Amino acid sequence: MEKVYMSKEAYERLKNELDTMKNEKRAEIQEAIATARAHGDLKENAEYHAAREAQGLLEAKIRQLDDKLARTEIVDSSNIPTDAIHFGAKIEVEDLDTGDIENYELVGAGDDDPINGKILASSPFAQALLEHKVDDKVEVNAPAGILRYKVLKIEY
Repeated sequence: MEKVYMSKEAYERLKNELDTMKNEKRAEIQEAIATARAHGDLKENAEYHAAREAQGLLEAKIRQLDDKLARTEIVDSSNIPTDAIHFGAKIEVEDLDTGDIENYELVGAGDDDPINGKILASSPFAQALLEHKVDDKVEVNAPAGILRYKVLKIEY
């Protein structure tokens, strides 16, 4: 079973989302199913079928979050060395082929937002950068070929 690394904040956020699903959303859907059942013939009852489908989707999401939280390892960033790239690092790199400057933050599950530069520390790109220090040159194997970067800055 692969561990899922995340911050305490992300863990708490997902745990609260799961609690809401289990304690509120389930009850809402069960009530919708009961109401639809009261309307009679279930074979042609669109409300009933929609509520049952919503129930299935909710239960699948609950199982997914339960599994993710069970495999979670909370990362304490206060114990991480700050001279190299590790979980939680905010980094600035230069694409050596284009000269573009790119900024990323290596985050755990639940905090990722690629559009805003927050990438999973478990992603292949982040894995290639881990343990590197400022001024290191890094090659990343990507579907488009080998990408070359230089680490310009590391912050925590």
